Formats: sequence, structure tokens, C-alpha cells
Amino acid sequence: MKAAILQMTSGIDPLANARTLTDGVAQAAGEGAAMLFTPEMSGLLDRDRARAAASLIAEGDDRVLAAVREAAAKHHIWVHLGSLALRGEADGRFVNRGFVIDESGAIRVRYDKLHLFDVDLPTGERWRESDAYAPGASAAVVETPLGMLGLSICYDLRFPDLFRALTDAGATLLSVPAAFTRPTGAAHWHVLLRARAIEAGVHVIAAAQAGTHADGRATYGHSLAVDPWGEVLLDMGDGPGLGFAEIDPARVAEVRSRVPAIAHRRAIPPVEVVR
Repeated sequence: MKAAILQMTSGIDPLANARTLTDGVAQAAGEGAAMLFTPEMSGLLDRDRARAAASLIAEGDDRVLAAVREAAAKHHIWVHLGSLALRGEADGRFVNRGFVIDESGAIRVRYDKLHLFDVDLPTGERWRESDAYAPGASAAVVETPLGMLGLSICYDLRFPDLFRALTDAGATLLSVPAAFTRPTGAAHWHVLLRARAIEAGVHVIAAAQAGTHADGRATYGHSLAVDPWGEVLLDMGDGPGLGFAEIDPARVAEVRSRVPAIAHRRAIPPVEVVR
């Protein structure tokens, strides 16, 4: 079955980003895709938190989400809306939330990013995602036309325990929408995504932000589709656009019969530490 990936250069205007998304939905459906995948922060990418806060609203009022749901229903295509920044329901912080939307426009599942990026770099740069965003409280796997889809967002990629839990729960396809920086993307993006595919014998689809954005940041791009053997089926390079990859669900069983790592998984016993 055909999967479509929308690689975006999301900006600070949610309505402009919504137009890009709905155009992508229409084009993907017109090309015969069963499902479209979009990046992290598809609706707004703005590192100026004060300016961004003026555009961030609750899920029920979000116009980007409403537009994508309407487009999915109009064109009869599933969409994994990689994530939107939304006002949270709990402690006043925002949430980084992904959605799987079916061909009727209904939301099948939501996923809030579990792992948040907090770091102090030797260069003096300081990133505190948790200052503005609350972490999610649960993981999610959902049945889609392409198979059982396990959800993650960006920095989650570095935590293999999450992907083990998703594949233990039946995922045969993993989605990793992202907005990787160029230095970390060049160093780690391809190898980590291929590793997630290989270690569990699953397809991986990673829709990414790409290019120089209106807020001044630069993202790596290279949206990927990877098969269960680790073969890269699609690499979209460093510019925005729409790409396609054929996803064969039977390939999962074939690869797992050759390397049955899932079947051989064991609970890890206590670790003995000897000094």
C-alpha cells in the first residue's frame, strides 16, 4: 500500500501551515496514498514562546486540526498529523500532541510526546522543552490501513524502551514525526531510524521539518521510510515536498521469520554491578 510523507517548512502562521497541510492531503489522496504522514509541529513552529503563545489554543478550537480533519473526510484518506502545539488541560503548560485521523475525519487516537528535550550545551545554548510543555502519560498503538501503527514524536526516537513497548503491543509500523536540528540530524537521524526498524522488524515512517523557518531555526529534513530489514525506501532530502513509499505489511512477517528477535525477547533480570 502507498504511504505519503509531507515534508514541511512550517512557519509562524497557523493558517498558512493549514493550507500546506490540506493541499498535501488532497495531493496524497489524488496519487492513491492510503495514508499521509506529517511532521512534528505541523501547525506552528516558533521558538519565540511569547509570540507562539498567542496562537496556541485548546484542541477543540484549533483550526489546523479542524482543517485537516475536514480534508481527510473530503478526500477519504487517513492522516497521521505528526503533532500540534496545543494548550494543555492540566498545569498550564502546552502539549505536543499527535493525531491519527481516519478517512471519515474522526480522530482514532491521540499521543502526547513522552520525552522532552532539556539540555545545557557547552556552547552556552540552553533548551528547556519542559518549561513550556507537559510530557505525555501514555503510549499508543492504533490499527490503520498500513498496519498497527505505534506513535512517537522526535526526541522519543532516542529511547528504545518506548519502541520495544510499542512493538510488544503489536505495532508493525512506527511513526516518528520530527523537527531535528541539522547537526543532530546529520549525526544520528538515519542510523537511529534504521536501528528502530531493524531491531523489531518493522516499517518506520518519519516525516520531518526541513529548511530555514520563519523563526530563524534550521531543520534537517530527510524524511524517511525504512523497511523492516533497514532498507531506506524513501529519503526526501533537505527541501519541502511530498513523497511516496510502498509499504508491504507482509514484509514484516518475512523479516521476522529470518531474524525472530521479537519472539526471543526476555524480561531483563536485575543487573549485577561489580566494582
